[in-house]
Amino acid sequence: MRTCFISMNYCGLLGVISCLIMSVSFGQAKLESTEFRFDELMAFVKKNHPRVQSAQLELTAAEAALLMARGGFDPKLEVDFSKKEFKNTTYYSLLNSIFKIPTWYGVEVKAGFEQADGYYVSPESTTPSMGLASAGVSVSLLQGMWINPRMADLRKAKAGLLMGKAQQKLEAIQVLYEAAVAYFQWKRAHAEKDLYEQYVDKANQRFLGVKMLIAQGDKPAIDSVEAGIALRNRKLSLMDAQIKQTKARLELSNYLWLENRIPLELQEQMVPEKEGSFSVENALPIQAVLANDWSPLTHPKMELLQQKRVQLDTDRKLKINQLLPRFDVGYSYLTTPNKPTEVPFSDYKLGVTFSMPLFLRKERGSLRLTRIKLQDNELDTAWEKIQLENKVRAQKNEWNILQQQRQLYRQLTQDHQRLLQSEERLFAMGESSLFLVNTRENNLITAQLNVQNVDFRYCSMQAELYRSQATP
Repeated sequence: MRTCFISMNYCGLLGVISCLIMSVSFGQAKLESTEFRFDELMAFVKKNHPRVQSAQLELTAAEAALLMARGGFDPKLEVDFSKKEFKNTTYYSLLNSIFKIPTWYGVEVKAGFEQADGYYVSPESTTPSMGLASAGVSVSLLQGMWINPRMADLRKAKAGLLMGKAQQKLEAIQVLYEAAVAYFQWKRAHAEKDLYEQYVDKANQRFLGVKMLIAQGDKPAIDSVEAGIALRNRKLSLMDAQIKQTKARLELSNYLWLENRIPLELQEQMVPEKEGSFSVENALPIQAVLANDWSPLTHPKMELLQQKRVQLDTDRKLKINQLLPRFDVGYSYLTTPNKPTEVPFSDYKLGVTFSMPLFLRKERGSLRLTRIKLQDNELDTAWEKIQLENKVRAQKNEWNILQQQRQLYRQLTQDHQRLLQSEERLFAMGESSLFLVNTRENNLITAQLNVQNVDFRYCSMQAELYRSQATP
């Protein structure tokens, strides 16, 4: 009793120290016990994992690209001044300033001021002494009227922002899925280690008991060899399980990060959450998929393809518009700053520009390539949609079968447990052999490992359904 009491106090002290270590190691996490819950892992991943933050940077880059595209509609001020003077003669002094405001369609509003003075100023550049002010518009009547490069860039940038959001969601879901599978592997490895620890203790007790019976003459000496083989096999299996647990724990540590990109390592004393906890169901909800209240059209991959189609369709419209001739008309009303024109709009400047390639081979080839890309996008969309539908149907079917397998494996484990207990009673009465006891125990261990494996597959399938549902 004294030894047991000291051991309990010692274990309690270790538990307190472990809690303190984990509280320091995990900083703001403030874990109160050595149990590391699944929803706590998900919180770490969502908030601090570098890949999730990297996806946020991609979204920020898409926002910057949208800002650049909007810059195509920014007003612009241009000032050009030049002067030449030689041997006390002013050859020319030219000032030309203009303020332009691009609009959505092919219309550009502009206002300007020009002033020219000098001995050698050309007649068409001559202005009144106070300068000449102008206000007018330039219009693209054919090519560039309904769509132009700056309009296309803005539309594609808006689609790119939606693509960035979909890509961010995909990356976050993928990281959560990988972290979940790593947690389930760690949980399985921890359960396997605990299982072999129990059977090592049991094999050791049986070995000592058999040696005692041999010393009393109740069992043949060969039984000590049989018991020793079983004990050593259990120890070897325990060592393998310990290696698996260490690898799984370190693999899971890859997903534990604090703020400012500080990595964490899961401590050895931490244990996964116990069976019967609902944190997995809460952290990875899949009710929408199971209730058939889900459509592949809401998947981020479909959103990516849809926005890619928007970009390609914008390119297609721009290429079609570029098949039209270039026909630009500009009109500016002219006046002097100090004395407006007596007859309104009698002074003006008018310009007309017309151009058209004769063969349009470059434009037609570019349009053909864009149409091919659109067809490829349609094929990818149809393929992705049916793939998602069939993938979810297969996963739901496997999910239902795994539920049934879990029940069957647990029933098998109970049956093997009863057989082992019965064989141990027969062995104690001298009506069985140690070989049969070890065989029954091996079968029970296999059944218990199968339970752990099917539980791992069941939880992993829930993570896969969550990834397919893609609603983080």
